[in-house]
Amino acid sequence: MRLIGHLASEAPARVFADFLYVQGIENQLEMQDGDGWGIWINDEDKIESAAEMLKAFQENSTDPKYRTKAKTAGALRAEKDKSEAEYRKKLLDRRHLFRPLAAYGFGPLTFVLIVICVGVFILSRFSPDANLWMNLFITDPTGGGSYARGSMLEEIRHGQVWRLVTPIFIHFSVLHILFNMLWLRDLGSMIEGRQSSRHLAILVLGVAVVSNLAQFYFSGPNFGGMSGVVYGLLGYIWMRGKYDPGSGLFLHPTTVTMMLIWLVACYTGLLGQVANTAHAAGLVMGVVWGYLSSRRYR
Repeated sequence: MRLIGHLASEAPARVFADFLYVQGIENQLEMQDGDGWGIWINDEDKIESAAEMLKAFQENSTDPKYRTKAKTAGALRAEKDKSEAEYRKKLLDRRHLFRPLAAYGFGPLTFVLIVICVGVFILSRFSPDANLWMNLFITDPTGGGSYARGSMLEEIRHGQVWRLVTPIFIHFSVLHILFNMLWLRDLGSMIEGRQSSRHLAILVLGVAVVSNLAQFYFSGPNFGGMSGVVYGLLGYIWMRGKYDPGSGLFLHPTTVTMMLIWLVACYTGLLGQVANTAHAAGLVMGVVWGYLSSRRYR
């Protein structure tokens, strides 16, 4: 902020201040004993142009253009105040983040996804029909032979396009589904509560397809789980919260650190067979998606 000059009385000073505001130059007035009303400019890059305008105003302060322009300043300020109020309304701290979700506990689409995962898990354990599970893999894992990078995924080419997504509903143990569903409940509900179920659906479908294809081409078809999508949602919320706080999305840095440590730990092999490529691909896609979408609102 810098002082560009003074005007002797308040009335013309306020007219000039409003004129500057309409020109897009933020400013402040300050009464200074002996000097009159000081004109302070907020933006350093606009000091020179503001100083030239002040000089022209001092030479001909009765020019009608000043009062004509100044009349619109009130409307502009009111519009700005309204926008800032809406922004502050969206900018919720983490203590109030889930309060709007209290009525149903988690988002409706998140609930549906959890029901599907749990249903598939139960049926795969007790149903004698093995085809139920096999039809959810990206391609039949019992087909024998190798799955080269250039594989064209025959079932998908013949119309079974659901296989690009449905591996996310397959879980191999109680702990596997438990941890994935807990993360999905929190992250999915946050996105539904702050944005929409439609937005979550697009995210889940996009991340599922990318993470499933990446895992297949690196490790073959014998994989499943929601964790690739979970890492995608994590990356998306992480970036939106960091670069667009007004979105209302938020993750504590400790949570992000813990999930990244877990991602690295899975690569060591000490935790058994894990779909590491799906995790990494999902995270990268979520981070990129969250960052690019945040630029739109910054």
